[in-house]
Amino acid sequence: MPRTTRPAVAVTAGLTALLLAGCTGGSGSDSQGKGFAGAVPGRVQPGATPSTTPTPPPTGPYVALGDSYTAGMQLPPQTGEPRGCSRSGANYPSLVAKGLGVAPGQFRDVSCTGATTVDLTAPQDTGNGTNPAQLDALGPDTRLVTLGIGGNDAGFTEVVVECARDNLVDAVKGVIKQTRAASPCREHYSADDGTDRVQHKVDEAGDRLGKVLQDVKRRSPQARVYVIGYPTLFPADPAGCLPVLGTTVAGPDLGFLAEKERQLNGMLRQRAQAAGAVFVDTAGPSAGHDMCAGGEQRWVEPPFPARGLAPIHPNAKGQEAVAGIVLKALRG
Repeated sequence: MPRTTRPAVAVTAGLTALLLAGCTGGSGSDSQGKGFAGAVPGRVQPGATPSTTPTPPPTGPYVALGDSYTAGMQLPPQTGEPRGCSRSGANYPSLVAKGLGVAPGQFRDVSCTGATTVDLTAPQDTGNGTNPAQLDALGPDTRLVTLGIGGNDAGFTEVVVECARDNLVDAVKGVIKQTRAASPCREHYSADDGTDRVQHKVDEAGDRLGKVLQDVKRRSPQARVYVIGYPTLFPADPAGCLPVLGTTVAGPDLGFLAEKERQLNGMLRQRAQAAGAVFVDTAGPSAGHDMCAGGEQRWVEPPFPARGLAPIHPNAKGQEAVAGIVLKALRG
């Protein structure tokens, strides 16, 4: 999700440094509707028995749009241009295209690490090449679109880093016997008037996403459009993160982060459904596979990832799992 590409390394490195201070150790898919083109597959005449035969998934042209969670940041093999997008040939769009039997010439993956909704309609400077406006890959003949976006608009990675920083400062207060906050990160993001500043960003991202989905419909009126949610990052029980994060981030703040992710996915669901697109829930199926799960179970890497992988991003198992979830939604 990082907003910037090479800057993402600095962000995650900062988080790693903060967490090192206290580290002790290293919903099924929602496929309501059929997208823009198939929201109303056909009207059933009175007295007729509706067909139970599912609509066959399109086999292209297929366009994949999104940020680093879609691109497969740092997962080999890295393919395509610009290099700054850190796009993997083993990300979920590539696996979905393979699963559907989409011909190579009928598949375009223009996802890019650091992308926001703004970068869907304008070129994105990655620091290592410029990615054209992602929506420019769409056309009247496009039949399938997957879109994974919104985390960078909400500044989610920055929120995670800020939570680590706030908890570190709060821990220092405890050492010098000052009063400590129960949930320093939640307090940080609560404005004086009681406004939740993270929720405000999520709401703004939702407004932009609504406009983007309208633009997708205008450019590709026959396409089935699927908005892909973000996988679960934290366990339901904050104690499950002790082996990975130690006591650096207070339990209530881990709950705060989980709450913000639920709000982000809730916004994506709402905007997708309002636009007649399909929301694909990856949070439910990924429960128990969060960053604090064991190495064989996790789909998302922790702040201290396996060698060569991106912190707080899906690993190969995560991309494979999301591909399976998307394919199930497409065939449902």
